Amino acid sequence: MKPAAPAHTCQVFGSPWEGVYSTHIESSRHYGRHWHAVYGLGLLDDGAQSSASGRGPVDAYAGDLITTNPGEVHDGQPLGGPSRRWRMVYLEPQVLHAMAGDLATASPQGLALARPVIQHDTALRDALHQLLQRLAHGGTTPQHSTGVAALACEEALVHTCALLLCRHANAQRLHAAGADVSAEVRRVRDCLADTSQAPPTLTQLAAMVGLGKYQLLRRFTQAYGLPPHAWLLQQRAERARSLVLRGARLADAAADCGFADQSHMTRVFARQFGFTPGAWQQATAGRRRWPLPQ
Repeated sequence: MKPAAPAHTCQVFGSPWEGVYSTHIESSRHYGRHWHAVYGLGLLDDGAQSSASGRGPVDAYAGDLITTNPGEVHDGQPLGGPSRRWRMVYLEPQVLHAMAGDLATASPQGLALARPVIQHDTALRDALHQLLQRLAHGGTTPQHSTGVAALACEEALVHTCALLLCRHANAQRLHAAGADVSAEVRRVRDCLADTSQAPPTLTQLAAMVGLGKYQLLRRFTQAYGLPPHAWLLQQRAERARSLVLRGARLADAAADCGFADQSHMTRVFARQFGFTPGAWQQATAGRRRWPLPQ
């Protein structure tokens, strides 16, 4: 008998800002190694989680805050129980960089969140909870996108980001994935990122930069936390997320990003983000957009 799939439920919420969205997840799923193109700040509401982050192995418990940096490879699984429940807000780099420049607390270039787990910061936890509540309910639907609700939602975002930057940001990303890589490996990554259809084979990539296949595989994985094939799929999922946000049909996004078909895109997308492209489309379609807070 085939084992049952891990229990997993996810809600995704768009926002009035193109570079901000949030998720509410309850899951017993073991997330494999993956990365996002955005900053993440979350609150673990129930249960516990063990993760291998880009900054070392960590455990988080109910009431703790969790963070990720763009490009930082991490995973996650339940700890001490069958499941865990958490809420996240995700911020495109330009959102946090703009606020960092306004606060003059850290250089926008190379900005990093310092710790994968933040404990004992009641003010930030309360601010994040307020922001997540507003994103999930009032202040984000078209009928509430002006006036008092709009102001309250924007204030919640700015307050949360200010506390995060002032208390938990480094001026430089000392441990950024790919920070110290050879020109050959970086060239392979750029070649993969530019490929929307069939990528070169590992043999072709190795020959392109004058390395052996195993040598390239090892160096690429060391630099970016994933082998080339896994990295490429996640890069395509991030590109598909951006295209759908801008109104692309799901089938068109799948074709433009080099997936075999829409089903293939859905599997990769859901594995990386926790929600499907259809849920993302529904959460972000028809949003009235506000200027990014600065």
